[in-house]
Amino acid sequence: MDWLASLAALGLEVAPEAVLSLESLVDELQHWNRRRNLTAITGREEILEKHLLDSLSLLPLIKDSGRLLDIGSGAGFPALPLKIARPDLEIVSVDSVGKKIAFQRHIARTFGLDGFTALHERIESLVDHADYHQRFEIVTARALCSLGELQAMAKPFLVPGGRLLAMKGPAGGQEIDALGGPSQRSDRVVTLHRLKLPVSGASRCLIEIEYL
Repeated sequence: MDWLASLAALGLEVAPEAVLSLESLVDELQHWNRRRNLTAITGREEILEKHLLDSLSLLPLIKDSGRLLDIGSGAGFPALPLKIARPDLEIVSVDSVGKKIAFQRHIARTFGLDGFTALHERIESLVDHADYHQRFEIVTARALCSLGELQAMAKPFLVPGGRLLAMKGPAGGQEIDALGGPSQRSDRVVTLHRLKLPVSGASRCLIEIEYL
């Protein structure tokens, strides 16, 4: 797979030095995965598309610098690719599985990712923590739970006017419908962004919720 062409096909721009780091991230993930079973996606081409390109598809929705919280990040997706592509972001990545957080910390040390914190915690334990409560402009999550559950989980961490970016499969639009009511309410605006991964053609939904 010509993954640089795939980046271009999605309209994504990534600095050359970040491209090299992203390719090295794939190398490290494959190496760790042979010993630690971090992800079911193991082939290089599939990792490039379904982990890296999928994660980087959020870039057009992240215009400004700020703090980003990634909930249930697993082996660090989308948190690690976003940090590599956007080093100006301050990112906190949270997962309850120790070996996955160990991998993220290894990458942060190896790549010198200043402003990247990987926490081995359940997100519920951080709700009232002064360093995290209402401290993030953006919260992200990828295929974690229902949209209703995710909103309840994410909102305590968002600053006023913050946004939730929920990464969903092709049925993501149905989750918006399940919430009921119009997409624009007095307290939030919900926007559905659809895309297809350029190699497999797999459909993705990015649900953007801005809290007013």
